[in-house]
Amino acid sequence: MALEDAKTDVDTAFTRKGLRGYAFENAFGGATSFLRRTYTKDLSGVDLAVTGVPFDQAVTHRTGTRFGPRAIREASSLQPYDPPHGWGTDPLADLNVIDYGDLAFDYAKTADFPETLTAHIRTILAAGAGSVVLGGDHYITLPILKAYAEKFGPMSVIHFDAHSDLWQDDDYSRIDHGTMMYKAVKLGLVDPKRSVQIGIRTYCEDYLGMNVIDARECHEIGVARIVEKVKAIVGDNPTYLTFDIDALDPAFAPGTGTPVWGGLASWQAAAILRDLAGVNLVGGDVVEVSPPYDTTGATAIAGAHVAYELICLYHWTRHRCG
Repeated sequence: MALEDAKTDVDTAFTRKGLRGYAFENAFGGATSFLRRTYTKDLSGVDLAVTGVPFDQAVTHRTGTRFGPRAIREASSLQPYDPPHGWGTDPLADLNVIDYGDLAFDYAKTADFPETLTAHIRTILAAGAGSVVLGGDHYITLPILKAYAEKFGPMSVIHFDAHSDLWQDDDYSRIDHGTMMYKAVKLGLVDPKRSVQIGIRTYCEDYLGMNVIDARECHEIGVARIVEKVKAIVGDNPTYLTFDIDALDPAFAPGTGTPVWGGLASWQAAAILRDLAGVNLVGGDVVEVSPPYDTTGATAIAGAHVAYELICLYHWTRHRCG
């Protein structure tokens, strides 16, 4: 850490020169963009845009994930001082990563929300960048996948969650975080045979051909075997990774709307994400962080780490690291 810089740097989200490198301002002060990246709506030359979607009007139980993007950004202020531990790579030095700010939408016109979000992600992809999205409830993944499928065709999805989100619902006007993956498969946005769900521990009547590594299997077979299975399933297909924070056990992530016991430990999630290096990741999200249900901030910290790992995975693919 550059101690001299810490004495003088502040608000580097606005004052940074260029889009690369680290930030050394005090973690407890300054403008909290994600990883202190530059706040900008200019996508010129950008490799990866981090963007927030503060939407929680599709939840079945506890609200509060609209505050998730803000909390994740604040938690990330502990991370931008050094290269990420264990990767042996330097994504913030090699990639032009920005904080693209939050999606603007009319909260009183929920029916307009899906297309508003799809257009937001479509703009990022059209500029040649990828996206890492900070949610928001898990419904947001469906409009995001629509934009990705327009560019890449049916996606492979790596889906970390306690729930399959495959509840049957053929009313496509309904906005529900429990049916988003059902609709993504039915709409042809996702190739279920080349996709996998990790950490599932709630009932699902029909997985629609999705591969599943449920929570108990995760605990029993270990990280190396999980990663081996996932890589065999997705192959080199363009892959989107969506991480519902309730994939973690409530002991590690209590701040979420529908917590379920028996989930992944933080170390398991970290190891799996790290060892997925090499998948053809084109984008991802972390969702369902609900700060009102976690006074410690641990859930937002976990969300910030997941988002940083997504950046590392995106970087690994493009720089042929390792």
